[in-house]
Amino acid sequence: MRKVVLDLAVTLDGFIEGPNGEIDWCIMDEDVQATSFTDFLDSIDTILYGRISYDMWGQYQPEPNAGPAEQKLWETVHSKAKYVFSRTATPDSKATYIHSDILGEIEKLKAAPGKNLWLYGGANLITTFINLGLVDIFRLAVHPIILGAGKPLFSNIQDRVPLTLQEVKTAKSGVALMTYIR
Repeated sequence: MRKVVLDLAVTLDGFIEGPNGEIDWCIMDEDVQATSFTDFLDSIDTILYGRISYDMWGQYQPEPNAGPAEQKLWETVHSKAKYVFSRTATPDSKATYIHSDILGEIEKLKAAPGKNLWLYGGANLITTFINLGLVDIFRLAVHPIILGAGKPLFSNIQDRVPLTLQEVKTAKSGVALMTYIR
């Protein structure tokens, strides 16, 4: 059965964005990205977005002068099937929109043949998935910065979620990639 993998960057104090939505603290470490993220992208065939995250990143195109590695990264990301969870209908030929029955829709996707599913975000969607017991793997790139304020990764979680540490990788930059299984 396919797994839902929460994979994203977080600060040491647990924020996924600064107070004004900034992500300038996120280190694009080639040491981590070149191997771990490429391997991760090869392990998935579907990306699960909230509408705001999809609007920001679902069709993002790198600058024309971006290097070949960044171009290839986004080409790979955009080759995946995309599902957007939204209460509003937004027609888009590049994604499938899901408006209700998240549990049922994800159970169907997990049971279908294919690779794992990447839960990208946003925070409200992540909370919903955790509260429904849908996240199987937590893969967090913890960045060596304390913001003190911003959008927390985990809020309004209804019950404890026991996890088992599966792997830790560190980069020269101080980013620690931690993988936990539920």
